[in-house]
Amino acid sequence: MSIKDIKALTFDTGGTILDWHTGFKNAFKEAGNEHNIDMDWAKITNELRRKSLKSVLNLGEHSAPKYNFDGGHEIALKEIISQFNLNQFTDKNIHDISYKAPHNFIVWDDFPGALTKLKKKFLCVSFTLLSFKLIIDTARKNNLTWDAIFSCEGIGKYKILPEAYETAAKWLQLDPSECGMVACHNFDLDAAKNVGFKTIFVKRPLEWGEEGPPDPEANPHHDLIVNNFNELTESLEC
Repeated sequence: MSIKDIKALTFDTGGTILDWHTGFKNAFKEAGNEHNIDMDWAKITNELRRKSLKSVLNLGEHSAPKYNFDGGHEIALKEIISQFNLNQFTDKNIHDISYKAPHNFIVWDDFPGALTKLKKKFLCVSFTLLSFKLIIDTARKNNLTWDAIFSCEGIGKYKILPEAYETAAKWLQLDPSECGMVACHNFDLDAAKNVGFKTIFVKRPLEWGEEGPPDPEANPHHDLIVNNFNELTESLEC
């Protein structure tokens, strides 16, 4: 099958659709201002991202998950507080940074219009490490209407375990080759490709702020590589 045979697009959501870096950085800055602390919040934000991803990737491989990505954010933040000596942060600060901020992330501005166009031709699903509630809250905040939300929280197996992708295709009642995984991360796309998904790399050069993403260049084996979602709608003839 070729990319023209795709019937559903499944979207990584945390970085590909939502601007986590700005959201977390602003929350850190607000808490810092409260306690008269001035630090490199952009750097600390990216360290939070690394730790939180590490806490959830492959979760459920050997036993049932004991927390979702909201819990992962809190676990990572408490490690950050210890690592950077931010012990002045209160329980409210912890809640505001680890829960309130991500549940209010803002969407990248090239996506809402593209989603409307893509939905005319494809099933469009948020397929994400993030919690159901986080995706529901950010969808409402940003006026996004997904055809469905597939959270690894519900699957019980977190990316990049193959069972996560296999379950997403099963729930769509499609062969994996009829599903297109859309992401700005090679690790997610490579895992999807390994179970038969078509893979679409959308570049997000500002995902990690000025630091830049850890894997800015798409692996050449992806089925489609685009610079933004406007380009994706054109490539998929929407």
